[in-house]
Amino acid sequence: MGMMQEFKTFAVKGNVVDMAVGIIIGAAFGKIVTSLVSGVIMPPIGLLLGGVDFSDLQVVLKEAVGETPAVVISYGAFIQTLVDFTIIAFAIFMMVKGINSLKKKEEAKPASPPKPTAEEVLLTEIRDLLKSK
Repeated sequence: MGMMQEFKTFAVKGNVVDMAVGIIIGAAFGKIVTSLVSGVIMPPIGLLLGGVDFSDLQVVLKEAVGETPAVVISYGAFIQTLVDFTIIAFAIFMMVKGINSLKKKEEAKPASPPKPTAEEVLLTEIRDLLKSK
């Protein structure tokens, strides 16, 4: 099999396509959560804390001099990123938990036992006869 055929077989496999779709949806979901956190969740939290805008929280290590920008540690952006991560992690946890509960329900359904073959029936009869003697 040529290299192009092997690549085509690999690229078209369900797992690769599913993974690509998951990555694309995950990236979009991350943008949604970032927007939710920065536009909806953090403003009320900042208001409760006295009107603090978390994106502006920073420690200035060295003031700006002329054309040289200031050297700062932007810990507010870090706090916002932590909140983003926590929300995304919780949402993924809930999704995985839901999927696992669906899998458990599928596993809990008892499958009908397979019908014994003629050979198994014959062996069972022989076993029962030997037990009775």
